[in-house]
Amino acid sequence: MKKKKHWYDYLWIWAILYFALGFFNILFAWFGMIDFLLPLGIAIFGENKFFCNHLCGRGQLFSKLGGDLKCSRNKPTPRWMSSKWFRYGFLIFFLTMFGNMVFQTYLVGAGSSSLREAIKLFWTFRVPWGWTYTAGTVADWVAQFSFGFYSLMLTSLLLGLIVMVLYKPRTWCTFCPMGTMTQGICKLKNNEKK
Repeated sequence: MKKKKHWYDYLWIWAILYFALGFFNILFAWFGMIDFLLPLGIAIFGENKFFCNHLCGRGQLFSKLGGDLKCSRNKPTPRWMSSKWFRYGFLIFFLTMFGNMVFQTYLVGAGSSSLREAIKLFWTFRVPWGWTYTAGTVADWVAQFSFGFYSLMLTSLLLGLIVMVLYKPRTWCTFCPMGTMTQGICKLKNNEKK
C-alpha cells in the first residue's frame, strides 16, 4: 500500500529554492532563519522533533538524492558520528561559528567594520559572491548577516552532501546541530514532566 503524501513531503523543494535564491540575491539568506527558529519552537512548545522527522527540507533532499536517485553508497554511518561527544562537540563548534557571524554583523552595524561581500565555505575558504548584492539596497549589517548566514547554511549543506555520498543518505541528521539542540530540549522537557 502506497503511503499518503502530505504537503510537507515536498519541502525538499524548499531546500533547493533557498540555495538557488541566495545564489542570485544574498538577501534571501534571511529565509534560512525559518529553518533555524522553527525546529526550536516546535521542540520547546510541541516537545517533539516533528520538524526533524517531517519538515526538514534538507533531510528530505538528502533522502531524495541519496535514496531515490541512488547518489549514496548507503554504507553504515560510523559510530563516532552519532556519539555524544561528536554531536555536542560539533554543536559547540557550530554555535561558535554562528556567534562569530552575529558578532561580525554587530561590528558592521556599529560601523567599526566594513561589509564583506563574500561567502566562506567550511568557515575558511573565501568565495567572492559580489554579484548577489547591490550595495546600498539595505543596511550593511543586514547584508553582512545574509553573507554570514548563507555561508553557514551552504557549508552545512556541503558537509551533508559529502557524508550522504560516503554513507547513508541522512547521515548529516545524526550530528546536525539543530537536531542535537531539539533533542536536548525534548529531553529537558521530558525530565521536567517526571
